[in-house]
Amino acid sequence: MADLEDLTARMREFTEAREWGRFHDVKSLTLALTGEVGEVAELVQWLPADAVLEGDLQARFGDELADVLLYLVRLADVAGVNLVAAGLAKLQRNEDRFPISVYRSIAPEHP
Repeated sequence: MADLEDLTARMREFTEAREWGRFHDVKSLTLALTGEVGEVAELVQWLPADAVLEGDLQARFGDELADVLLYLVRLADVAGVNLVAAGLAKLQRNEDRFPISVYRSIAPEHP
């Protein structure tokens, strides 16, 4: 499984084999994704900002990030969003919006 298309197909097959598609609407997947992001945050919320993730915490962090990725991939599939195309387009908009000459080492303020 080398790319996002393979992962998307594998998630679709996983879901279909278990007949879970009826549970995978955009709202439900968005809420599940949000919960998984919360679990990532929970692992690091009381750690110092410069803490290094090691051992069991590193493995748990990886598992939670994988859950986020899998729900995101499934959500995009159900919603008909090409994540690679959307990500590249968004990155280009951000590059245009935040030119290096203006924003190097400066955190942008949000209006």
